[in-house]
Amino acid sequence: MAITKIDPLAAQFGRIAVLMGGPSTERIISLASGKAVYEALKQMMPEVVAIDIKTDNIEENIELIRAHKIDCAFIALHGRFGEDGQIQEMLDNLNISYTGSDRLASSLAMDKIASRKVFQGAGLIVPRYEVLEKSFYNNSLPGYITDNLILPLVVKPAAHGSSIGMSIVEAEKELHKAIGLAFTFDERIIIEEHIQGREVTVGILDDRALPVIEIVPKRKFFDYEAKYQPGVTEYIAPAQLEEGIAKSIQSIAMSAHNLLGCSGFSRADMILSTEDIPYVLELNSIPGLTTTSLLPKAAKVAGIEFDQLCLNLIRLAYEKAKDKITSSPDKVTQLSG
Repeated sequence: MAITKIDPLAAQFGRIAVLMGGPSTERIISLASGKAVYEALKQMMPEVVAIDIKTDNIEENIELIRAHKIDCAFIALHGRFGEDGQIQEMLDNLNISYTGSDRLASSLAMDKIASRKVFQGAGLIVPRYEVLEKSFYNNSLPGYITDNLILPLVVKPAAHGSSIGMSIVEAEKELHKAIGLAFTFDERIIIEEHIQGREVTVGILDDRALPVIEIVPKRKFFDYEAKYQPGVTEYIAPAQLEEGIAKSIQSIAMSAHNLLGCSGFSRADMILSTEDIPYVLELNSIPGLTTTSLLPKAAKVAGIEFDQLCLNLIRLAYEKAKDKITSSPDKVTQLSG
């Protein structure tokens, strides 16, 4: 492996593993994130390995991780067994430090229903919504939904990312099909009022809100293809907003991050209504990490190149682990140097 610009501080971090892939529906996106992170880190660090996580079997993954004798894990896993706290709990039990949020914060952020309740409880504005559970669903419920929520509606699984299983419903006759699609990905789904306005997102890095990015899809909405097919979406970075509105959006994103107990980095997605009211949609604890993903775009606007972003996340992982030792001296976490 040719190292062209090794960072003099990187050696203290020891052997790093970039965890990618995973068993979720977002596996392809995770592999893209992981490859980008690996390519960036291997130029700066003496010991970096890429590990493809192919199963959610804990024992198999423990054996895989132990075989690589790593000091820190860079988690580039999206969706189930990446953002839901399972891999974080496993690494905690192995006393291996890792990037991003801990088990509890990850689990809370992944669950759009639970996180939304936290946001509401703290006074953040979210779209009006209903929750459906597959085991209680019957054909009379679409009528109940449209009696209580105003069309158009957004239907989406409660614990999936990348807009997988998501639909925008403009007529009641379309609702049953959209509900069926969402239920193929999750046992619980959210049906919410579609807020007309501008879609914006804010990355959080090291307790700092990055510049706001506006998302302008050329399709009906920011669906899977709009997110990952080149040329289908325009990104305005930074978003062209009045300074006060931009700061308000950044403040709300920071609040959402802190309310869920996230650390290191995250990304908050919102709709800025036509009345300039920011509605919080969700918070991603491990947002996309390719060089063209939203968080890296925002970091670049703030003057942070992709390789330094990746290195910063490793540094934050070690700082978090050191804080853990300070607060729990009886627990020993593997740290290098």
